Amino acid sequence: MRKLANEELNRISKEAFKQADKTPIIVVLDDIRSLHNIGSVFRSSDAFLIEKIYLCGITATPPNKEIHKTALGATETVTWEYQENVLDVIHRLKNEQVKVFSIEQTENAIMLNNFQVETNKRYALIFGNEVKGVSQEAIDLSDGVIEIPQLGSKHSLNISVSAGIVIWDLFQKILAKNK
Repeated sequence: MRKLANEELNRISKEAFKQADKTPIIVVLDDIRSLHNIGSVFRSSDAFLIEKIYLCGITATPPNKEIHKTALGATETVTWEYQENVLDVIHRLKNEQVKVFSIEQTENAIMLNNFQVETNKRYALIFGNEVKGVSQEAIDLSDGVIEIPQLGSKHSLNISVSAGIVIWDLFQKILAKNK
């Protein structure tokens, strides 16, 4: 096997990205402290043509050189918006008929491997603070909670890792469902 060169990867331009049909997933980052986590979520969102990212609370916004280190330009392709209050974002999304799910460990959470997408639905995924997680108020407003199954002793994943796992899982389920 030969490793592919960058020019062989069929990367699309920023303009083509903006015009492309998007995956009906919206990412909501609430009170994310790490600039590297924010940049990493932008990069994963670019990879899977995510519709939009909402940055809420203390979550930093582009342009920022520390976010750029991990985003590698994805802040220029993925549509994003800052809103101070995550609860306002949840209300707005629900008014737009978006299904809102917190990514957290709660009673009666749906395990990610058991989560089923619906045809022609848009989804919002809320990821919370690295230490405190998603706020109880945001969980209460959500349509449900998705939990990533974990078998080890920590039962804790970095927010950027969690986002990558959940975005990939929903991306492939949406593709399969809408074929």
